[in-house]
Amino acid sequence: MSKVKNVQLNREMEYPYEESRPRRQIAYIFDTNKCIACQTCTVACKTTWTSGKGQEHTFFNNVETKPYGFYPHGWDVKLLEMLGPGEWDGGGTYNGKTIFEAAPPGERALGFLPEEEDYASPNLGEDISAGAVPQGAFFHNIHNVWMFYMARICNHCTYPGCLAACPRKAIYKRPEDGIVLVDQSRCRGYRECVKACPYKKIFYNMVTRVSEKCIGCFPLIEQGEQPQCVKTCIGKIRLQGFLSNPGEEKEDNPLDYLIRIRKLALPLYPQFGTEPNVYYIPPVHVPRLFLKQMFGPGVEEAIAAYRSAPRDKKLLAALLMFGNTPKIIHRYAIEKEDAVGFDGMFQEAVRVPFTEPFFQRDFFDKKYQVYRHNIS
Repeated sequence: MSKVKNVQLNREMEYPYEESRPRRQIAYIFDTNKCIACQTCTVACKTTWTSGKGQEHTFFNNVETKPYGFYPHGWDVKLLEMLGPGEWDGGGTYNGKTIFEAAPPGERALGFLPEEEDYASPNLGEDISAGAVPQGAFFHNIHNVWMFYMARICNHCTYPGCLAACPRKAIYKRPEDGIVLVDQSRCRGYRECVKACPYKKIFYNMVTRVSEKCIGCFPLIEQGEQPQCVKTCIGKIRLQGFLSNPGEEKEDNPLDYLIRIRKLALPLYPQFGTEPNVYYIPPVHVPRLFLKQMFGPGVEEAIAAYRSAPRDKKLLAALLMFGNTPKIIHRYAIEKEDAVGFDGMFQEAVRVPFTEPFFQRDFFDKKYQVYRHNIS
């Protein structure tokens, strides 16, 4: 085992390979406050990548309801129980064991292999809420009854569990952008990768007898466009871009700004130790203890920053980059009353006004000889 720096745990940890970060890291931000579980992202991904034989129950992208929704069933709670309790200290350092440090003798990562039936019901637990409202109760800021939708894809981790566990070295991380891929010509279907991935986002195809996973829509990435799941999102909850390496953050990079500088978006289960690169803006209405278990100790600060966005033009400008262009935004700026995003060639890709234009039509339309009843 080598010693590598995990910036999300704020400490060194054990990993089977030496630290080797890509030139830039593909990353995503999902805003859980805006997701309506319409599953448009799921359908877009499914029809593009997993509509073949042996892929009937394979969803590279899924949206599950928390706290009781899972795909595959129980994917996170099972591993949390296996990993055992761990604590974050006041300085944001995780003092528990990661999946690599807790690996049984002879294995490289702690994990489990889901049963086939665990994949059969991707919407199991959908819209089931936690808690109950007693008679006479009413909603406060933190609801007695709560749930939220959480979209999930491969995290293209900095320290992938799947890559660490593969005995064939069939899984690799692209040096140019950090996308994690499977070399299927080398894969022999041992499923060690499925067992080791803590997020269960690598799949075994029973027909082809090899593993497969999200490829980050790299053909689109190479053309400067965001992936299918991002471009098709109706709720505009997603933003894909590139994270700079630690210590090289740029304030005009919306991913750097929201994740590393303002710490508005947080990783999912950072205690697993893989340094995942899909980040989430936590839901503001969910009990904080639950969120801290999922996203780490920065939840209160992230929610406070999110609530301040209407009064913080720079933060609001970064959030306005979500879902308003198919292009990957590399830089953004404020120009008068507009948030402006620029592509990889530093050309303007999108311009979004801070205030939506408002047009009030006449009560009586002379051209069409009609009255408009929506005019106060």
